[in-house]
Order: sequence, then structure tokens, then C-alpha cells
Amino acid sequence: MNSQMVFALVRKDAVLYFSNRFFAFITILGLVFYIGVYFALPSEVDESLTIAVVMPESASPLFEPLQEEGLELIFFESEEALHTAVAEGDYDVGLLLPDDFGATLASGQTPTLQLYFNAYMPEEFKELYSIMFREISFMMSGQQLNVAVNEEILGSDRAGNQVAYRDRMLPLFAVFILLMEMMGLASLISSEVGSGTIRALLVTPLSVEGLFTAKGIFGVGLAFSQAVLLLAVTGGLAQEPLLMLLALFLGSLLVTGLGFLMATVTTDLMSVMGWGILGMLVLALPAFTVLIPGLTTPLMRVIPSYYLVNVVYQVMNEPGWGWAEAWPDLVALALFAVLFLALGVVTLRRRFH
Repeated sequence: MNSQMVFALVRKDAVLYFSNRFFAFITILGLVFYIGVYFALPSEVDESLTIAVVMPESASPLFEPLQEEGLELIFFESEEALHTAVAEGDYDVGLLLPDDFGATLASGQTPTLQLYFNAYMPEEFKELYSIMFREISFMMSGQQLNVAVNEEILGSDRAGNQVAYRDRMLPLFAVFILLMEMMGLASLISSEVGSGTIRALLVTPLSVEGLFTAKGIFGVGLAFSQAVLLLAVTGGLAQEPLLMLLALFLGSLLVTGLGFLMATVTTDLMSVMGWGILGMLVLALPAFTVLIPGLTTPLMRVIPSYYLVNVVYQVMNEPGWGWAEAWPDLVALALFAVLFLALGVVTLRRRFH
């Protein structure tokens, strides 16, 4: 295998790739867009519960323990001002306490709390607020429900340490970056097959192995460099950088193999877009489970990108998560990468002949 010819072919692929205005524009725009969205999103999660209230001064000390637990009360002078603030959407919930609130509690009776919700509050949240304040009124009156409750946190206890949405979305951005390069590589190979460029190259001393090596180096290098740049700029490499780099490298091998496979069934840009969007929808699913945990099912482990997403997310957001915890995911990701690279090479080689 002639190394000079291989690297000459890599340079040629780079020039040809960026001469395609669509993929050149999408590549640069996508990277800038994801970085911009990451920094535009809030870096912290507000865990306080804000409620607009009208209450007598005598009732304020009763709510101090709740305020220490994260309940933020915004006081209004009148019921009319409270109505206006909630109706205009400044606050989701308003609370009105009667003037005799303290006296009613002192007499052992249960006072009535008036809750106001804006028109966009979902019904299930209205019920939750009603239950919460009903329980609060029981506690203040000295009454307790005759129920024993045992609490157990499953997984990491995130109370007071919630993961910001931008850090939840970063694995999704990384997956999208890699998948765009999968489509770009497939488009490049398809255009060269259709134009006869690849068959012409194989007439030269360049071997089939050298051709695939060059395509692999270009595909992995382009995907890996962009994913690394994304995480480097956003701080994703601050924790366990070598582990993150290895995961991104294996992910780049995976999408390169998928790009080879896609090139066997596509003939032009439109077919690449059709198959590429379908592949992106499937491979991006594990990243969406980070945003919406309820989507998580055992079937997600069948999707190769699950293991990349899991490593990136856990290393960034779970303290102490390192090589000992990541190696099963890395092994699975490596096996998928080798499998799809082998399938891509075999099927694409048949198309050449």
C-alpha cells in the first residue's frame, strides 16, 4: 500500500468535500450553531418554586421553613394585583391567604387557601399544587396524615445538583455532528462511484485496501476533529479527556462504517439525504432519552449510538464516573464500529466491481 498515494487521496477528498457547497455550508454552520446554542442555554438549573402570594403579615413566619427549602414567595399588596400577575403569565401560581389565617390555625381548625392558576397551567400540575398546599395546611395546623412513608432515591440523588439543559443536550449535538459527516462521506463516495472516479483510481497502482484506508482516514478525521472541537469549546473535555477522546474516536469509526454502508445504496445527493435523515432519526434516539428519561427502554441498547451518548453524558455530569464504569460501553461501541466498518467495506467493494 503506497502511503503517499493514500495521503494524496485524503487531500483530494478534503478538497472535493468542501467544494460541495451544501456540505461545506452545513458542516461549518452546524458546528457554529451547536456551539452557539450551547452557550445561549442557561448554565444552571433553578430548583426554587416561585409563587405569587397575598397574605397577612402574621402568616409570614409560618412560611419561613418552606422558604428555606426552596419555596420563593413574591408578595403582592392586593388580590387584584395578584390576579393580574397570574393572568398575564408573570407567575404560574398565585396563593391568597385569608386575614384570619393565623387565628384559624391557632384555634385548631384548618384554614382555606385560595389558589389561582394561569390559563396555560396543565391540569395535572394544578392537582399537584392543590395536594401540596393541602398537605402544608395540615402540617401548619399540627395534623398529620396517618401514613408512614419510606423514601428511597433510585440512581444519583440530584437534589440541589440538577444537570443544566445545555449539558443534557451536548451529547445530542455531538451525535448530530458525527451523523452529518456520515452523510457527507456517503455523498462523496456515491458521487465518485457515479462519475467513475473510483474505477479510474483503481487502474492506478492504488490498491483497494489503500482506497478504503484513504476514505477511512478522511471520514474519521473529519468527524473526529469536529466532535473534539465542539466538546473542547463547550468544556466537555474538562473531565477525563482521554476517555472522552477515545469515545469520540470510536464514534467516528462507527459513523465512517455507516457512511460506507450508506454509499452502497445511494446514487446522488437526494438519496443520501433520504437515507441520512432516516439514519439520524434512529441514531439520535438515545440522545433524546437524556432529555426525556421516560423514553428510555432496553431496546435503546440495540442502537450503537447509545454507548457513545452514555459515555459522553456520564463523564460530563456524573462525578467520579471514569474508566472503570465506561469500559463496557467502550467495548460495545468498538464492536459496533468494527462490525459496521467491515460490513461497509465488504458491501462497498462489491459495488466497485
